[in-house]
This record gives sequence, structure tokens and C-alpha cells, in this order.
Amino acid sequence: QVQVVESGGGSVQPGGSLRLSCAASGSILGINDMVWYRQAPGKERELVAHITRDGSTNYADSVKGRFTISRDRPKKTMYLQMNGLKPEDTAVYYCNADIWAVGGGGYLEVWGQGTLVTVSS
Repeated sequence: QVQVVESGGGSVQPGGSLRLSCAASGSILGINDMVWYRQAPGKERELVAHITRDGSTNYADSVKGRFTISRDRPKKTMYLQMNGLKPEDTAVYYCNADIWAVGGGGYLEVWGQGTLVTVSS
């Protein structure tokens, strides 16, 4: 069974840093795009950062210059380095990955359970 699991969330003061990880596991033939989303209380889920198979990236305007997305293809893991955190970054952060599983007929979207990031003084 293919899954992605986020880790690294927690509580931090404004201006602090956190590093989130998203690890894919299971019988995987390949992983295409990987994406970080977040959902703040009372708000819709929004895209935070996106990385393609070949490493191209794009970011939400609200996090440009503060967050960095990366991936380690052999480890099937994606990261989100978050610096200069602000209270408005408080949200549950979700990992999303396009994964081709063994026996599958193509890429399927797989979502993680989310990890909570709280930025507060």
C-alpha cells in the first residue's frame, strides 16, 4: 500500500524556522510532481510549493523568499524548509504526490494526513 507521511510540524515563535518532511513508502515505481498544501482554520486549502520530477519549483507569493521546497528522489522524500515564519503561516500542512504504484495503471494522487504548524509568540 502506497502512502505519504508528513513530519516536522510543531510550535515556533514568529521569525523561527521549521523543516517539514514528506516520505513516500510502499511499492512505488515512480513519483512525478510533489506538492505542499496548507489549510488554516476557517480557510480553504491552498498550494504552498510545488516541485516537479526534474526539480523545477514554484511557490505561493505569500511564501516566496522564505520557504524552500526540495526533494531527494532516491529517498522518495520531499522537504519544505520554512524560515521567517509568521503567525499567518499557522496551518495544517499536507503533502500531495503523484505516484505510480506497482501494478497501477498510471499516476495517482496520494495525500498525507497533515502536520500542524503553529506560529505564535
